[in-house]
Amino acid sequence: MRKWTHPQDFAALIVGVYAVLSPIWTSTTTKATWTMVVLGVITAALALVDLVRPDMMSTEGAMVVLGAAFIVAPWVMGFSGSSTRALAWTSWIVGVVTLAVGARDLQMTRSAHRGGGVAAAH
Repeated sequence: MRKWTHPQDFAALIVGVYAVLSPIWTSTTTKATWTMVVLGVITAALALVDLVRPDMMSTEGAMVVLGAAFIVAPWVMGFSGSSTRALAWTSWIVGVVTLAVGARDLQMTRSAHRGGGVAAAH
């Protein structure tokens, strides 16, 4: 697999950075802000690792877990109420994108490791 050739990892990088910055323009609480910043930084960092080392299966699995964490965060961390609804929607959307990217990367990496020829297509 070639470096810097997975558009889905660029999408994960963008949504990770968006998650980090979203508390700037969205109504939030301290707990919600820190949740989005921490999850966003980890997502962006893993996306960069995926772009540099696209053959690492462990990062794709972690990306799937981060996507799930973004999805459940508004309920678990208590920011799904009316005053922080916009940040909750941001978390859910970022979570779906991150989960989809991780699942797609995991599928591509597994196919390449099995000799499915997917790596040559990137």
